Formats: sequence, structure tokens, C-alpha cells
Amino acid sequence: MTGSQRQKETMPFAAPSGIQELDIAVLIPCYNEELTIASVIADFRVELPLATIYVFDNNSTDRTAEIASQAGAVVLRERRQGKGFVVQSMFRMIEADIYVMIDGDGTYPACEAKRLIAPIKRGEADMVVGSRLHAESNSKFRQLNMLGNRIFLSMLNVVFHVRLTDILSGYRAFSREFVKTVALVGGGFEVETELTIKALEAGFHVAEVPVDLTVRPDGSFSKIRPMHDGLRILGTIFALLRDYKPLTFFGVLAIALVLGGCVAGIAPIFDYLDTGNVIHVPRAILATGMVLLGMLQLTAGMILHCMTRRIREVEYQLRRNIASMRVTSPVVTALKVG
Repeated sequence: MTGSQRQKETMPFAAPSGIQELDIAVLIPCYNEELTIASVIADFRVELPLATIYVFDNNSTDRTAEIASQAGAVVLRERRQGKGFVVQSMFRMIEADIYVMIDGDGTYPACEAKRLIAPIKRGEADMVVGSRLHAESNSKFRQLNMLGNRIFLSMLNVVFHVRLTDILSGYRAFSREFVKTVALVGGGFEVETELTIKALEAGFHVAEVPVDLTVRPDGSFSKIRPMHDGLRILGTIFALLRDYKPLTFFGVLAIALVLGGCVAGIAPIFDYLDTGNVIHVPRAILATGMVLLGMLQLTAGMILHCMTRRIREVEYQLRRNIASMRVTSPVVTALKVG
């Protein structure tokens, strides 16, 4: 499937009747959100009254788990610190037909939940992203966060040939097929980037719904470290580019090395043409080494490209098998944390 085929524009989102006929799980990763978690749970109780709400507490040092339990959520714990680890556990442990993931900081509107679910219900999407940067959104961003989002978004759209508007949103809905087949490895805030790229490269249908991001209430603080997490997100983009588009990744390296070798070899070539001898021997050695290394990079990219295509064929067949039968596994049960 080509990038243009994978690209999905914003769809009509009128929620169909009977949306609650399916088993819906609301997944809320939390770390020190005692000021907002109760209201988030209450809002989703109103919007999706038959859904099961799960709060995954990630070693909070405040009363997040206690308040979430009192509000009626099923509280589970993830001891490995990091949002990515929490999402991995959510996907592994929870059984449902449709999953809605939202941050516990109260900045995303619960009233948009049905619009996120609707494309999955209709079979039009496997992942629906609540886009904070959509043209129809009216989101309140910090300037630094806005800049970082724009940079990463532009990189991903260019590299993966898509036109998405938000890759870092924490408000998403997923189909069961996506949740049970995607393999996540990132442990931190780069998980949203990983979800987006793996959805695109695996051929899952991705849609976007405009949502309005609001500011945190007084006393609530973001857990994102701009420099640290920004570098991790950037590293994730390059790592997934290497894994899913090896010919592009290693091809660019090959071109850079060959061009560098040609530049370094200009002086030795002119030496030989003028005198019949190579005077700048170190440059000649450097140029030869860079060109050879570039050719090796190109060869590696071609080999990995062939392997990646074969792996994708196997993954596609696996997803078809999973789609043809509902995988039955023990439904997670957990004691509420008091």
C-alpha cells in the first residue's frame, strides 16, 4: 500500500446509533493527576455510560489511584516508569472491541469521544487521532510545545509521504485488531509517534478528528521534559525510518558518503592529472574509504528493504488471520485500589 493510499483525510463523524453495542474500554494513563482524574472519569461516564474505564497508575506519589477508584474506575498499576510502558500494558491486558485512550490531565474534551469512535464502528478506520492542530481546532498550546509539534509533524509527513495534522496527540481511539497486533517498544512520551508511524507502515487506516486542547488547571503540571523527550521523539522517528524504510535511510547515508568522497578526492585527482602522481595521499585514502562505505550502506539498504517487504507480507497475513476470528483470552480482572 502506497503512502497516498494510506493517507486519510478527516471523515464525517456523525456517531451511528447503537454505538454502545460494542464493548468499549476507556484507557487513562496517569502519573500524579489527583486534581483532574475524577472529572475526567465523570465526563466519560456521561459520554460513554456503558464503557469500562481503566486508570493505569504509573507510580503516582499523590492520591491519583485512590481518587480514581472512588470515582468508579478500575485501577491498575504499571511499575515501569514511562507512558510507553503504560500503553504497552494497557494493550496487553485489556480486552475490548474499541479502545479510547486519553490523558488524565483534563485537557482533552470527553464530548468528542463518540466522534472518535464512529469511524472505527463503521469500519472506516483502525486508529482515530484527536487532532489538536487541525484547521478546525481551537487549541491552547505553549509556544515551545507548538514549535516542537510542528517540527516533528513536518518531518514525519515528508519522510512517510502523508498529510497528517497531529502525531503527538494523547487522545485516540483504536480498533481491537490494531491494539492486538501492533508491537510497541518505546517506554516514554515517544509512544504517540510510534503508534502513528507503525499504523501507517502496517497499512492500518488512520483518520483524524479535530479537538480543542485546553489548559491545565492551576496546580497541575505537565510531565513532559521538552529537551529530553524531544530528543527521544526525534530518535524514535529516525529509528522507525531505519526499520520501516531502510532503503531510504541507508540510501541517504550512501549518497552523503559518496558525495563526501568525491569532494575529498578532487585534490588527489587534479594532482594525478597535473603531475602523474598522487601528492595528497591521505585525502585519496579518505575519498576511497568514503565511497566504499557509501556503497556498503546502499547494499545494506537494498538487502534490508527486501527483508522488510517479506516481513510485512507475514504481518499482513497474521492480521488477516486475527481478523477472521476473535481471539479469546481471559478478561482482565483487578481489585480497585482503595
